[in-house]
Amino acid sequence: MEGIGNTMQKKAAELERMAEVLITGEQLRLRLHEEKVIKDRRHHLRTYPNCFVAKELIDWLIDHKEASDREIAIKLMQKLLDQSIIHHVCDEHKEFKDVKLFYRFRKDDGTFPLDNEAKVFMRGQRLFEKLMNTENSLVQTREEESVLFERTLLGCEFVDWLIQEGEASTREEAEQLCRRLLEHGIIQHVSNKHHFVDSNLLYQFRMNFRRRRRLLELLSERCRSIPESHDSPFCLRKQNTESGNTSFLSVSPTKEIKIISAVRRSSMSSSCGSSGYYSSSPILSSSPPVLCNPKSVLKRHVNSEQLQSPGGPYMRRTFTIVGDAVGWGFVVRGSKPCHIQAVDPSGPAAAAGMKVCQFVVSVNGLNVLHLDYRTVSNLILTGPRTIVMEVMEEIDC
Repeated sequence: MEGIGNTMQKKAAELERMAEVLITGEQLRLRLHEEKVIKDRRHHLRTYPNCFVAKELIDWLIDHKEASDREIAIKLMQKLLDQSIIHHVCDEHKEFKDVKLFYRFRKDDGTFPLDNEAKVFMRGQRLFEKLMNTENSLVQTREEESVLFERTLLGCEFVDWLIQEGEASTREEAEQLCRRLLEHGIIQHVSNKHHFVDSNLLYQFRMNFRRRRRLLELLSERCRSIPESHDSPFCLRKQNTESGNTSFLSVSPTKEIKIISAVRRSSMSSSCGSSGYYSSSPILSSSPPVLCNPKSVLKRHVNSEQLQSPGGPYMRRTFTIVGDAVGWGFVVRGSKPCHIQAVDPSGPAAAAGMKVCQFVVSVNGLNVLHLDYRTVSNLILTGPRTIVMEVMEEIDC
């Protein structure tokens, strides 16, 4: 069986980083359109459609906590300019400047360079969305070599589906498409041992196209080399980053300080079990599993019926939490119901009054008492930046 070489792994990782920049840029473009930052503007009796003013955009990025200062905001937008996602409306400036110049997303004027890499990426994104929006049994938890993997595709079934959906006319054509997706870092073999083969081998999408990206991720060269996990999708802030300390602090109701291992924001793929004690990286690397929050903070298990029982020792609270450039600052764990496992004392959740041991009742009006933490995490990650969470808190906790 054909394996994956180091050269292909490096290329796939490089293309995946490019894909992350494209996704981040597109998410920003849609937000700017929604908030009317992008609009038709006039200068010297000429109209420039679908553009934004650099200085105004920098103000917007700081106001929306996408950047801490103007210098960081300029670096973020320069990254998008260097990757040909935005450009000056007359292409007279190759640098992003904090002045009243007009810039535009290339996707808004049809000048985005559709090279082979971009075409494969866009097709992969379309296939991902089609799979996620269709009721089917293709994506499942399955076992390979005595190890359980979540959200997997059986190679031969994926080929069947591509033909059925008209994405390929023959099995050979479908297999070649899947091999291109793998080589471009869009899918991978679950244990990264094989190229794509029309067989019973298991594959996963390497990235969650729906995850809301933070612009600051563009400046992190190591963002894809750090294991991502469903255990901690809200990216607690690091303490003492200059000294190399990668621990997070969380606050319990008793004000006791606990140390929690650093884990990045969630991706779609994870091989951790239902307990969520360990998470392993879905990317092409040999990184060891990351230990994160191995012990629940709960004193005892509580089911949803006990929480809703009249006269029970629980009080209901509602929080409105606005995520910042880093995240929301809390970790969800458990199942039916989920609970708050950790809270960053300097984050938005703590400021709103959230504490550990609280049970999650609803997210943005949707009752989640009967969902597990992975589903709740994904619901928050793919939703708006401002979330309204209803929780139940033990009166004696």
